[in-house]
Amino acid sequence: MNDVQDSVVKIVESLLESANRGDVVVTLDAPLHGDEGLGLDSLQTAELSAILEDEFGTDPFSEGVVPDTVGEIAGFYASGSTAPA
Repeated sequence: MNDVQDSVVKIVESLLESANRGDVVVTLDAPLHGDEGLGLDSLQTAELSAILEDEFGTDPFSEGVVPDTVGEIAGFYASGSTAPA
């Protein structure tokens, strides 16, 4: 895992811990929504968007990208959309 991927995974893990769901395993292939994935609801997705923007200066959701997986979020930043802070 590279630095961007590691940072994104840690952010998602922290979000889940704050929702008392720290037992959920976060991988790059993990879907953000649904029972088969991390199960983020709309409020948690909005919170994730805000955290990503604070950390990286932008976020995929605000840029019109709707990622389905943790890896797609990391890919957004790895593609040069912004440099990690």
